[in-house]
Amino acid sequence: MSYFSIVSDASCDLNAALRSRFEIDALIYSQILFPDGHSETVDTDWGNITPDAYFGSMVDKKLRYQSSSPGPENAKRVFRAELEKGNDVLCVTLSSGMSAIYEHCLIAKEELASEFPDRTICILDSKRYSTASGLLCILASKHRAEGKSITETVELLENYSKRIHQSGWMDDLFFLARAGRLSKGTAFMGTMIGVKPIADFNLNTGMFQVIGKARGANNALRAVVDYVKATIENPAEQIVFVAHTLRKEYADRLGQMIQEEIGPKEVLVNWVGQTSGANIGPGLVATFYLGKPLSEELVEETEILKSILK
Repeated sequence: MSYFSIVSDASCDLNAALRSRFEIDALIYSQILFPDGHSETVDTDWGNITPDAYFGSMVDKKLRYQSSSPGPENAKRVFRAELEKGNDVLCVTLSSGMSAIYEHCLIAKEELASEFPDRTICILDSKRYSTASGLLCILASKHRAEGKSITETVELLENYSKRIHQSGWMDDLFFLARAGRLSKGTAFMGTMIGVKPIADFNLNTGMFQVIGKARGANNALRAVVDYVKATIENPAEQIVFVAHTLRKEYADRLGQMIQEEIGPKEVLVNWVGQTSGANIGPGLVATFYLGKPLSEELVEETEILKSILK
């Protein structure tokens, strides 16, 4: 059985330390267009700008960063480097509902097929963003270490992708609406004073969906923890992520509450990276974990949160 390399794009938000720890082999890097017009390669370790400066510059909503897809050629270069080692390639991408990178990776796969006829390339649309796709990479690494084949691992990841919850709130939905990730009508909810829209992820659209709203950050924290309790499965076996954009205090509190009240194997708190962060803006606090399968249009999840918020 051939060894397979695990590849993702930089939107997975796994920094160098996490990639080393979980043996993620390579990333496909895209570009970020800065407000002054210059472009830089996405840096998952924030060497080009601090996260405080990045998200802090967006607070007044006047400056805009734009992410771009890396394109088929960048994907081909990364895939080829792994294939030339004699490895198969499993690539986990940002949601196809948010980016063209999934399609670009499929193009790269097709163009490399004749060059490496004895190798296997699998491209998985995570239907997720940020550390949710990073979590899929970590699960892939776990199963590879257990001796699973690339095909077996892909089948497991496809099941996991239907069970990854992304539960949290945003202070303001302006950036998501501007990037086309939400309707403007829904975004208005995020401008109401004191209202914290709480969302999960819609499998059909590959985008955020608001499923309820809390009054104030403390109530939102309590609601999210109770929502995780109601939807998580086998927490003691899980690594749970908490990600944020300029809300470290609340992210740390959420992580501590989850650890103390739910007891996962580990809670990792990190920043949302530059790619996803360009479209999210400041004010996100969210947790990412494996739970009950997501229902159609999040009908069941909406009812769960509704009962919690009562």
